[in-house]
Amino acid sequence: MMFGYSSEWWTVLFIPVLLWVPFGPLVMAATGTWCARRPGQRAPRLWSLLLPVLPVSVSATAMILPTDTWNEPGRLGDLLGYLAVYVGGLTVLPWLLGYGLTRLAGALRVRRSGARGGAPQGR
Repeated sequence: MMFGYSSEWWTVLFIPVLLWVPFGPLVMAATGTWCARRPGQRAPRLWSLLLPVLPVSVSATAMILPTDTWNEPGRLGDLLGYLAVYVGGLTVLPWLLGYGLTRLAGALRVRRSGARGGAPQGR
C-alpha cells in the first residue's frame, strides 16, 4: 500500500519525474559538455537521449492522459506550457548550453593559442 491506495503502484514512476526538476538540468548540461568534448563518439549522444527518457515520457503520459479532457478550454495552453518548461527548459536548453559553451570555450582556446604564433613551447 503506497500513499494510502493499494492500486496506485504506478506512482513509483513519478519519483524520477520529481527528481528531474532539480537535477535534470545539471545532468543534461553535463551530457552536453560530454558530447562537445568527444565529438566523434556515439556513447555521449546515446546517454543524452537515454537519460531523460523515463522522466519525460512518464510526465508526458500524465499530461496527455486522459484523452477525454482534451475538449476542455485551456488544455492546449497547458500542453504547450508543459512542453516549454519541462521538455524545453529542463531538458533541451541545459544540454544546448553545456554543448554550446564547451564548443565556444574550445574555439576561443584554439584561437588564443593560434594568435600567439603556434603551439605553446615548454621552457
